[in-house]
Amino acid sequence: MKNDKQIKNQNSGFSRRKFLKNTAFAAGLVTIVPRHVLGRGFISPNNKINLGYIGLGKQGGILSRFFTTETQAQIVAGSDVWTAKRDGFKKIVEGYYAEKRGVSNYNGVTTYLQYKEMLEDKNIDGIVVATPDHWHAIQSIDAMNAGKDVYCEKPLTNTIVEGRMMVDAAKKNNTVLQVGSMQRSWEKFQKAQEIVSTGKLGEIKKVLVNVGDPARAYDLPAEPTPNGIDWNLWCGPAPLLTYHHSIAPEVVEKYPDWRDFKETGGGILTDWGAHMFDIAQWCLGMDKTGPVKYISPKDPKAVRGLRMFYENGIEMVHKDFGRGWAVRFIGSEGTMDVSRGFIETTPANILMPNGGDPKEKFNDRGNHYQNWLTAMKDRSKPLVDVETGHRSATVGNVANIAYELGRTLEWDPVKEKFKGDKEANKLRKRKNRKY
Repeated sequence: MKNDKQIKNQNSGFSRRKFLKNTAFAAGLVTIVPRHVLGRGFISPNNKINLGYIGLGKQGGILSRFFTTETQAQIVAGSDVWTAKRDGFKKIVEGYYAEKRGVSNYNGVTTYLQYKEMLEDKNIDGIVVATPDHWHAIQSIDAMNAGKDVYCEKPLTNTIVEGRMMVDAAKKNNTVLQVGSMQRSWEKFQKAQEIVSTGKLGEIKKVLVNVGDPARAYDLPAEPTPNGIDWNLWCGPAPLLTYHHSIAPEVVEKYPDWRDFKETGGGILTDWGAHMFDIAQWCLGMDKTGPVKYISPKDPKAVRGLRMFYENGIEMVHKDFGRGWAVRFIGSEGTMDVSRGFIETTPANILMPNGGDPKEKFNDRGNHYQNWLTAMKDRSKPLVDVETGHRSATVGNVANIAYELGRTLEWDPVKEKFKGDKEANKLRKRKNRKY
């Protein structure tokens, strides 16, 4: 005998099919199809997308501007462990809608301390995750299991195993998940990918990637925990750290330093690696794999010098080659340097065969945010999907393990395990704290 839930689901499916069939004959009479009729995970192309935010600090604020100014989405909710940040986010977003966009029938931003309460709102279609890295996987998976699509900031996860868990959750829930490695939407990096993938540099021999230092253990002096923050919840699955204002400031003037520490981030190695290793992976056609050998520098204190080899023999080196956070591709027919500030080739005619100044040509940053919303509507693959983000994050996560252990590691990108190294394999995941 079917229970009440099964009968309800069966009737819901029948009603939905009947509704779609009937509306097909009444084209032009119905312009907005209610999402509750269309079912979980479906958004009508004519319907406005409602967004909720988890993490209302500096990056959450930046993303709120992008999603209000560059898309037709509507921010309706936000969650943060800081009272001041919840209040500030609500004021800023509501003020924007009231003063600049003239949105009618906007009911404002509902804020939450506990993000899981926000996920219970069935009117929210997508969740933007802009919390510290150690929270990404748990919050994204909770959102996916609640039937929401997800925009998750980079790097996707703080551990390798969590990344695979996110991929599995996205497949299970048919989630449209966009990773915030937005450089792939920029014209400059798209041109770089075209140059490498079409062989204009010849055979690629080596790639140099300069990003920041590996993660280190948390070592900041303890400070009194201020009022207005749920510090236990901020730490969440990480160890219960002592408070320091530089990792969780109430008033954010620069990016907080939680990125530097392995308990909460992956160092600037993974923070910017999710941009620059990501570009290397993309240009080399390695989005579904990664390097298979990591050779650590001889100096155990070194923060540069890690050598990584792909199965096809291409060498990638974590090295400062004097151009800031950037990537250099070295091929048999030429070289190319690319960063947010420049794209240059030697010889120059590889990039500009007809001459000209590349600074005047490759300035379009695209719209990484609308790309996600469009994918939500037509249930397509976004530009940086969960598998791609996981693979790019894995490069940085394995690199951190290699720097920590100080020895050569052989990585199996299919099994996602180290070969013959129990200690390294233990570092693929961490035991989460109960909070």
